[in-house]
Amino acid sequence: MKCIFNPLTEPYFNLAVEEYLLDNVEDDIFMLWRNEPSIIVGKFQNSLAEINVDYVKENGIKVVRRQTGGGAVFHDLGNLNFTFVESNSNGNFRTFTEPILEVLHQMGVDARFEGRNDLTINGMKISGNAQCVHHRRMLHHGTLLFSSEMTDLSKALNVNPLKFQDKAVKSVRKRVTNISEYLEDKSLSVLDFADRIMRYILASRQDAETYAFTEEELQYIRRLTDEKYATWEWNFGSSPKYTFHKSAKTSGGIVELYLSIDKSLIRQAKIYGDFFAKKDISELEDKLIDLPHNEQALNTLLSQIDVSEYVSGITGDEFKSLFF
Repeated sequence: MKCIFNPLTEPYFNLAVEEYLLDNVEDDIFMLWRNEPSIIVGKFQNSLAEINVDYVKENGIKVVRRQTGGGAVFHDLGNLNFTFVESNSNGNFRTFTEPILEVLHQMGVDARFEGRNDLTINGMKISGNAQCVHHRRMLHHGTLLFSSEMTDLSKALNVNPLKFQDKAVKSVRKRVTNISEYLEDKSLSVLDFADRIMRYILASRQDAETYAFTEEELQYIRRLTDEKYATWEWNFGSSPKYTFHKSAKTSGGIVELYLSIDKSLIRQAKIYGDFFAKKDISELEDKLIDLPHNEQALNTLLSQIDVSEYVSGITGDEFKSLFF
């Protein structure tokens, strides 16, 4: 087994690392890694419906789609991620989490495996886990909340459920806690915790050895990052069909926006309200058709038209805010 401590914290890159390991490496793998503040959404989720768009934008939080199913999770540098990639695995969630539980028990933490895929302390979640299979290779990964900023976590994932209607898999919010709160040694850092886990894995597997990526591997991963994991098409464009509704009081009056979106392209648009207009609102609705549901596309459109001719008195920023 190749044991990797990945020191890089770029979320687009780190999700590409996992795909590289799953598709291109024959050895069993164990990896520990962290991400700078980011939201990692499940493969089958509607990304926009899982995030607080305003908070994510204001705080520079990246949104990345992963290969595995399940719900959206918040990562920051106080969260430690672990990944197993193995051949001929039975896919038992409990089996993959046993080494983590053993380390926690050695540290005096009464952590338990509960439900389908969670680790908990006193009934509160410290770890969520997910899996996928490709060419008979199993990728299992999980989070470990060690000293994460809980305020950031709750605000980043605080979504208004009334805005979206779709059939995508929704995240189930559970009460969460940090492992560090249950340690006697309060000086222990998340990197100390990572070191303990890595030493346990190296000692418990006879074939385990440390491994670092070659420059050739890093080049491959960077290319995969640029071509897939850092793209809007993967992170948002892969979202399933959904409808979106938002209303707001603007400088021009009450405006209600209804969108039907497929493959993250606006297929239908209706705008209602008590506003006045110089031009027929249907012209603006037509201009929205086939536009990507993202800020860049809206900025381009707004640079080409005067939106206040369709909704008298509204500003471009007010109009744009209706879409998220």
